[in-house]
Amino acid sequence: MDIKDAGALPPARIRVARAKFTELVLVCTKCVKRQGLKKGSLRSRLKRELKARPLAGKPRVVEVGCLGPCPKRALAVATAESLAKWRIHLIDPAATPAQAVDALFPDFGPKGTLTQAAIDARRDGT
Repeated sequence: MDIKDAGALPPARIRVARAKFTELVLVCTKCVKRQGLKKGSLRSRLKRELKARPLAGKPRVVEVGCLGPCPKRALAVATAESLAKWRIHLIDPAATPAQAVDALFPDFGPKGTLTQAAIDARRDGT
């Protein structure tokens, strides 16, 4: 037996649990504070708007630490889909919750309408 292996523990078993939410939105707390908004205000507004939408399941909106870009006049927000593409959304703080959700989750379905933000997002590949 080697000295390096003497203190080695057996590998930990990783378990998996089912998530009870279908949409995940991460909101940068630092950006919220920088824009002069109260802690949790953007989270609650986005969650209320997402619940009003016909999504299949429950949305989860979480305030997290710094997401990286630190824009001066915007809020850094990420979704699971945007992170898979290595992108972070920069939302205008003056935008309504409906406009923010439209930018985060554009509707490309048969009855969906393309907004200018969605057209720009498709052009940029985000």
